[in-house]
Amino acid sequence: MTPRSLPALPDGVTVEELERLCIELASEAARFIREERPPRMGVAATKSTETDVVTVMDQRSEELLHRLIRQSRPDDGILGEEGADVTGTSGLTWVVDPIDGTVNYLYEIPAYAVSVAVVVGDTRSQGGWTPVAGAVADPCRRLVHHAGRGSGAWTSPEDPAEGVEPTRLSVSAEERLARTLLATGFGYAPDVRARQAEVLLRVLPLVRDIRRIGSAALDLVRVADGSVDAYAETGLNAWDLAAGWLVVEEAGGVVLGAGEGPGSAPGTALTVAAGPALVHQVRTLFVGPDGVTG
Repeated sequence: MTPRSLPALPDGVTVEELERLCIELASEAARFIREERPPRMGVAATKSTETDVVTVMDQRSEELLHRLIRQSRPDDGILGEEGADVTGTSGLTWVVDPIDGTVNYLYEIPAYAVSVAVVVGDTRSQGGWTPVAGAVADPCRRLVHHAGRGSGAWTSPEDPAEGVEPTRLSVSAEERLARTLLATGFGYAPDVRARQAEVLLRVLPLVRDIRRIGSAALDLVRVADGSVDAYAETGLNAWDLAAGWLVVEEAGGVVLGAGEGPGSAPGTALTVAAGPALVHQVRTLFVGPDGVTG
C-alpha cells in the first residue's frame, strides 16, 4: 500500500521538530505518572460507565501536557481524553491521552502508556485528520516509541542520557491468518462487551491466539515492533490511536477502519492494524456484509 503523503505544515515547522517535541512531552508525562503515583490511588470519577474510570493522575497528567504544549506551541490546538480542549489557529492539533490503560495503572499492572501526537485536519471529523508525528511512552519499561511522517518508527530510551541508539521498528511479516497472534480490547459498556465477546467466539478458532493487554496505544506499538501480528478493536477515539497509528504505518504496517477502500480511516467503528499481507484478512473477521460485527 502506498504510504500517506505528508500534509502541508505551517511555515517554518518541520516533522523532525514535531517528533522531537512529542518524545519530550510523552517522556515527561511518563516520568510524572510513574514517580508521582500516590501509594493509594484514588478514582476521581467515572465516564461512560461504572467501569470506565478516570484517576486523579489522569487529570494531573493531562494538565501537565497542556501546560507544556502551551509553552512550546501556543497557537496549536489540543484534544485530550479528559476534555479540557483548546482551539488553535496554526492548523496543528495535539491529541493526547495522559494515561492509556487507566485500569492497569489503577491496579498496578505494568501495561499503560502516555500517548502524544500532533495532527493536521479536523479532529472532530471521522477520517478528517492525519497524524504527522507521535510518541507512545511506556513508563514501566522506560521506553518511548515514536515516529514522524516519512521518517520511520523507532524505540528510544526515555532518558537520552543513557546513550542508547534508537531501534527501528518493523511489523511482522506473517501472512497466514491461522498463524496470527491477534491483540484486541473491550469496551466499557456491558452491551458492547457482550457483542465483542460473541465476535471473539467466532474469531478465536481462526487465529493462533488472542491477547488483551489493556492499552490500545501499546497494542499498536506491539504491531509496529512485530511482537503481535495484528490488532483489531472497536470503540477507539482519536487520543487512543493517533500516535500508535503513525508508529504502525512508519513501521511498514497498515491501519484501516470499517469503511471500504484503502483510505478507510480507523476510529470508533473499527481499528485494524497489521502488515500489508494480513490487514485485510483480519478486517474481514470483524466486518461482514452488514457492517462491523463487534
